[in-house]
Amino acid sequence: MYDIIVIGGGPAGLTAALYSARAGKKVLILESNAFGGQIATAPRVENYPSISEIAGAELANNMFEQAVSHGVEFDMGNATVTKAEQGFNVVTEYGEYQAKAVVLATGVSHKKLGIESETKFEGKGVCYCAVCDGAFYKNKPVCVVGDGNSAAQYALYLSDICSSVTLLTLFDKLFCDKELADRIVANDKIEWVKNVNVREIIGDDCVKGVAYQDSDGAITYTDCDAVFIAIGQEPHNGQFAGLVNLDERGYIIAGEDCLTSLSGVYAAGDCRTKKVRQCTTAVGDGAIAGFSAAMYVDKLK
Repeated sequence: MYDIIVIGGGPAGLTAALYSARAGKKVLILESNAFGGQIATAPRVENYPSISEIAGAELANNMFEQAVSHGVEFDMGNATVTKAEQGFNVVTEYGEYQAKAVVLATGVSHKKLGIESETKFEGKGVCYCAVCDGAFYKNKPVCVVGDGNSAAQYALYLSDICSSVTLLTLFDKLFCDKELADRIVANDKIEWVKNVNVREIIGDDCVKGVAYQDSDGAITYTDCDAVFIAIGQEPHNGQFAGLVNLDERGYIIAGEDCLTSLSGVYAAGDCRTKKVRQCTTAVGDGAIAGFSAAMYVDKLK
């Protein structure tokens, strides 16, 4: 039996595992996709304390290596959790594990536009990660859809690679850090088109352009070879609905202490109810959840 099982290998989960291991606990971390979470796809991270600039993939790898160096075990799989007579049962498609305490750090996934052509061209010009796919469109025109930090970072990153970037936003302002917004406005390679809604992604075998509608109902077409969609995230906590309380949007209800409605289960990072979702807040959650889970296990002895 493990003392603590952490479900999710993003910054919150990796930090929770690190703090639990440093408290002398036997820790397993389970990840269904790739370790590092969304931060691993960030082109540049410029707001992490003590590091002026770092690639998201490098930061994520550093976190993973640090956790492993402290004895954290890891495995892959999509996990479900049930309360047991003693502790918790955690089951994936690859195995079954037992733990005295659990930290849920499942993060969030990319939201989609919800139009048929988006699905049609996914992997054929419709992208959700600029750092993953940007190089495929070197010296080609691309569009970015979204108005938050991720969309702004994508637009700036792609402006260094692509021939031009068209930034399409639903409103007439950017909901991102002021520094990013200022850089968007000052960048000659980025055309910011405001108050528009993407109606269709156009192409044959791959993306050739985007049709968007303005507030007056007029449809405009712009040529591009790729569309990078960055319109927010959604939690994937459905498998825990019978274990802990979720809010109306599917986020795990947990306060700043990261404690859920069930004793012995903690939630950390973007998957929990909170107002600010950043790498630094995820790391903060992970530290609290990992430490709290370790203290909970100590009280069981």
